[in-house]
Amino acid sequence: MQQNKGLSALKDILQKNVRKYTMFIALIVIWAIFSLLTNGIFMSPLNLSNLLSQTVVVAIIAVGMTLILVTKNIDLSVGSVAACTGALAAFLQVKLGWGTPQALLAAVFAGFLIGCWHGYWIGYLTVPAFIVTLASMMIFRGAVLGLTGGETIAPLSDAFAKIGDHYISKEISVLIGIAFIVLYIIIELNGRRQKQKYGLEVAPLARHLAWITFVSAMIASFFGFLVVNRGIPDSVMLLIVIALVFSFVAQRTVFGRQIFAIGGNSDAAMLSGIDVKKRTFGLYAVFGIITAIAGIVLTARLDAATTSVGTGMELDVIAATVIGGTSLMGGQGTVFGSIIGALIMASLDNGMSLMNTNITYQYVIKGLILLIAVWFDIYTRSKSGAGK
Repeated sequence: MQQNKGLSALKDILQKNVRKYTMFIALIVIWAIFSLLTNGIFMSPLNLSNLLSQTVVVAIIAVGMTLILVTKNIDLSVGSVAACTGALAAFLQVKLGWGTPQALLAAVFAGFLIGCWHGYWIGYLTVPAFIVTLASMMIFRGAVLGLTGGETIAPLSDAFAKIGDHYISKEISVLIGIAFIVLYIIIELNGRRQKQKYGLEVAPLARHLAWITFVSAMIASFFGFLVVNRGIPDSVMLLIVIALVFSFVAQRTVFGRQIFAIGGNSDAAMLSGIDVKKRTFGLYAVFGIITAIAGIVLTARLDAATTSVGTGMELDVIAATVIGGTSLMGGQGTVFGSIIGALIMASLDNGMSLMNTNITYQYVIKGLILLIAVWFDIYTRSKSGAGK
């Protein structure tokens, strides 16, 4: 009887986390395939470090896009806004002689204002997010052309460029890796104690310790690859910090819970006392800041502001969040899931580039994967509804 209960609980856990497990399995399979097809080049420390650096910009925006999609909204302007804020920072520094801190703060503030602009139209004037951000996609692409004058703005100062191409020393990187493992173990064990304290069901201790060991080994491998190369890139560390902050906000704060409530049922959320308009405005304002930060990192990586940068980025971001388990129907999604989704998209780009795959097939494959991810979301939701 106890064994049947345990099997039933395990089955329930697997069903509830099917998206998460599928995501990790897909990433592992993709890495294994590309490793074989590239004779191990794909899994080399140098390439994996480059892969993570390539993932950062899309992943940073995907972190914010997760909460946007959770509320059943969308933002199609992220590529243009990231390019515009990055171009603004470069313009202020190269053309007007501003210092790096001042130029970066101006770009972030511009992102905040753009987010407020979106939030006002969507939250208070109730114009569909699709239309508002589609308009902004064109508006701010025009602003990029205006700022750059149709030319590349370069070179940036060393302090600016280092944002996209600087590494934390190997010694400090090792300490950071150890700190993350210790922090993870403490959080897991503390969470287990809290559940036991309130009489909630927990996994058997041996199984839980095995899981903690597995995740700790994965964290150690992640930081190990980076240390073997050159250390942790500053941009990757920035992504980790942003992800931790947003994950905490989404799971542990009133604002986060209200965002998920709005996505689950906006009418019910409003009747329960949640100011849906105000929350939508605030969410887009914060997302504007996140997009500006991503634009700064992108500009720093290129060491220049160009007219075409960020074109099509919105598709990669949306694909990353959906592949990572965020539902286009709202009310469901995780920050770290979206990062895994961004890593899957970057892995496809990186692996196919190493294989010299024709760009035509790259677009076709990425499009099919996005289509399958959306279908899988609809399928799992319908199955869940049928089960109830």
